[in-house]
Amino acid sequence: MGRAFQNRKESMAKTADAKTKVYSKFGRELYVCAKQGGSDPHANLALRGLIERAKKAQVPGHVIDKALDKANGVGGEDYSPARYEGFGPGNVMVIVECLTDNPNRTIGDVRTCFTKCKGKIGTPGSVSHMFDHCAILAFDGDDEEGTLEALMDADVDVTDIENEEGRVTVFAPHTEYAKAKQALLDAFGELELEVDEIQFVPQTTTPVEGDDVALFEKLLDMLNDLDDVQNVYHGGELP
Repeated sequence: MGRAFQNRKESMAKTADAKTKVYSKFGRELYVCAKQGGSDPHANLALRGLIERAKKAQVPGHVIDKALDKANGVGGEDYSPARYEGFGPGNVMVIVECLTDNPNRTIGDVRTCFTKCKGKIGTPGSVSHMFDHCAILAFDGDDEEGTLEALMDADVDVTDIENEEGRVTVFAPHTEYAKAKQALLDAFGELELEVDEIQFVPQTTTPVEGDDVALFEKLLDMLNDLDDVQNVYHGGELP
């Protein structure tokens, strides 16, 4: 499974780069994360990791502070998560994660993207069962055995560990994210995590070929241009 993540790294980076409203997307995600788990990053590890990612993406401090203020009840919208599943060009599996204050608008916008690119929205569960919902934590180092030992001592359910090119990558069920991250911090101190995310990783990939390549790239661009879309995951293998 780890290998599948590495193989898709380039296309995932391309998908992330296609987002044109980074500040807004981070602002929404920070708001929801703080609303659900508290606005103190020391007590809310998911929020702490999200703030670190926002800073790496050069999101200004005032955008982060505004999102946290909203979560504390100082005005602002009320966003809720929504997930849509479907099939893109070439029957490639796609998962779209959103944060929205108007679900009817959001599903209509997402459906339009699929329809215009010769895809279709599926029912809940029609695609996600072919993905692993993973916590992924990666950092510089080569102590794979020490990492595994630290995680096992903390009773973390580890799915996979990779040690490649001076980087250790840990894969665990998404429900183990906070426990896994805390175990690594306890064992190795203040780590600089290169990857600190919860993602959907496809169990298998589907080659995208011929005319479907341009259509599939168009679908990704259209989805990422939507204000409500936070993340797009897919099982496509682009040339």
